[in-house]
Amino acid sequence: MYIVTAEEMYEIDRYAIEHGGIDGRILMENAGRAIAERLIKQEAGSQAAAVIVGSGNNGGDGFVIARYLLQSGFRVKVYQLASNQKITGDALYHKQLFINQQGLIEDNVDAEMLQDDLPNYHFVVDAILGIGVKGEIRSSIRPFIDLLNKSDKKVISVDIPSGLPANEGIDKDIAVKADFTYVVESPKQSLFTEWGAPYYGEWEVVPIGIPEQAYSNHSSLKRWGKQAFVSTFPKRDTYSHKGSHGKGAVIGGQRTMPGSVTLTASAALKSGAGLLTIATVEDNIPIIASKCTEAMYQVLEDRDGVITKNHTDLFKAFDGLAIGMGMGRDEVTANFSQKLIQALDMPMVIDADGLHHLKPILNTVSERNHPIIITPHFGEMAMLTGYTIDEMKRKPFSIAKEFADQYQLYVVLKGKFTIITSPYGDQIVNDTGNAGLAKGGTGDVLSGILLAMIMQNQSTMAALGNACYIHGLSAEMRVKSGENTEIDLLASDVIDGLSNVFRTLSDV
Repeated sequence: MYIVTAEEMYEIDRYAIEHGGIDGRILMENAGRAIAERLIKQEAGSQAAAVIVGSGNNGGDGFVIARYLLQSGFRVKVYQLASNQKITGDALYHKQLFINQQGLIEDNVDAEMLQDDLPNYHFVVDAILGIGVKGEIRSSIRPFIDLLNKSDKKVISVDIPSGLPANEGIDKDIAVKADFTYVVESPKQSLFTEWGAPYYGEWEVVPIGIPEQAYSNHSSLKRWGKQAFVSTFPKRDTYSHKGSHGKGAVIGGQRTMPGSVTLTASAALKSGAGLLTIATVEDNIPIIASKCTEAMYQVLEDRDGVITKNHTDLFKAFDGLAIGMGMGRDEVTANFSQKLIQALDMPMVIDADGLHHLKPILNTVSERNHPIIITPHFGEMAMLTGYTIDEMKRKPFSIAKEFADQYQLYVVLKGKFTIITSPYGDQIVNDTGNAGLAKGGTGDVLSGILLAMIMQNQSTMAALGNACYIHGLSAEMRVKSGENTEIDLLASDVIDGLSNVFRTLSDV
């Protein structure tokens, strides 16, 4: 599923019209009809709907929705916020169709009138403003958005809640807080940002017949889901052996933090790594071995439990490394990490303290044959880039892309919406997971899954997308099954849940 900016959506529509031969009125009909059909089922117990329209294509969709609701027996009235002169083109065509069916339109509306009328309706369709919003909302529209937000009526937005920018990085003024949004054809960027997502409420994408070719030149951002996982995750060969699925190493865990590498290693093994070695200080090994009996061990030199100078050639025989979990930020430990990163050209997942070790040598890691994957949360990404956390949240897609391109590495920017970016500009979003993952150790688990996945026979982007998908899905399934709640879910529960995830997905 593609995720688009406003500009990309305009180009995709244009392609469908100019090269696909689909008239704009048909696209508008398809959108309005598809939404209306869902509304008729969703609101089967209702009898009356108010449809509030503006002057653009979003308003045109509203006229189509109103017509189909009317035909299905709903009592419908359209409240037109724009003057008649501003209803033009495809929207005017569909307005006239609605009128031809004796549809009621109130075209001289003020907020006080609408407030008086709203009690007469069971739900409200918001088709006021579309994806082109930038900056301050017009004073003539603001009272209506404010009224909808204060109303106790269910509000269903068309494509995007009115007033909300479609793109990241645009200042939000005032926007409708929808209960449900029917997204037309493709989700917009703001749906996958922390500042935009709450306005959408629940949401569903409604296809309208745009040809697949329209996306090939106009969008490189996708949502990663079940279909992507099933189509890319490699099947195990009947004659495969432990060496077929990767020999990995997890490097970290000073004496005071043995749990982090335990979680990473356990997750890697549970996710399919063939062989796994934990490189840590000697005092940690009995603790870790009692929890992760399938791993092997490499003792790292230490001083008072802090990892010190070690030989990088200890790790040359591995297929992939995960570095940084529970490692600490002592200078001598950082020096060891930096030598590993610079000396070994193999797939690496760098997380936690390893990100702090990486920062001083970022300019030296771009010329590699194998990928470096970093897994920062917003705070760590701010540390690496110099942006503030607020700036990171405002435009996460562009900042991640800029950083991945500059240093030629893969960025797994963790959050409610995890944004995965390649050095070549490709981006995917994973939105599985729940608030139970907001707990120490879950990032260590993700690093282990990532390590296992990059050692399997799949592209790097597919490996990263699949790892994030099953990590979040495990948390969702643990809560949905009643084994955990979002409060008591632990990182180790996420590991335990992976078996059920793989079992479920293998049946698809």
